[in-house]
Amino acid sequence: MNFIGDDLSKYLVDHTTQPSAILNEIAAYTGANCDLPQMLTGPVEGQFLKTLVQITSTQRILEIGLFTGYSALAMAEGLPEDGQLDTCELEQKHIDIASKFFAKSPHGKKITIHQGPALKTLTEKLDGRVYDLIFLDADKENYPAYFEQTFSKLRSGGLLVVDNVLWSGAVLSPKTGADKGIVKFNKLLQNDNRFENVMLSIRDGISLAIKK
Repeated sequence: MNFIGDDLSKYLVDHTTQPSAILNEIAAYTGANCDLPQMLTGPVEGQFLKTLVQITSTQRILEIGLFTGYSALAMAEGLPEDGQLDTCELEQKHIDIASKFFAKSPHGKKITIHQGPALKTLTEKLDGRVYDLIFLDADKENYPAYFEQTFSKLRSGGLLVVDNVLWSGAVLSPKTGADKGIVKFNKLLQNDNRFENVMLSIRDGISLAIKK
């Protein structure tokens, strides 16, 4: 998922604020025990997300796609004490892992996990809620649908952050449903005049979009 070599990747990590001990625990556990551990956000992107939360004075976050909880906890660490983060996750096994680590962190109390299909959660459980920052990192086929569903949940001036928008380069020659979902989303965002956006080559690609 990195577009640079291992040596430069290590250099990036070495010159980024180091993760908290509990984030390192999540990373180690995920690498040793979970399928597809490359889905973990990791130290550079995690610190990037935390920094975004801090510099935008974010109070409320919506995350779509929890996995084992690294990104949620990284962002929660950047929230004020009364900040709130709602996260959507389909897999109970991921919720169980994340919950175990959240309970060990003083920032875990800021996080509420919503189990089930995210599109259903967005319409049934989170209807009417408005967020300062939305982080999208779930099943790629549904990126376009998540984009449409979350528009009304992001405040004017709020920040949409979307992971995996380069998809290891597959966006240049899409074949699978995931490839095509990301390509469709990227086009939707680029052509939506309700946002100003920039695509960054951080890890597997991140798009930042400010809602006008």
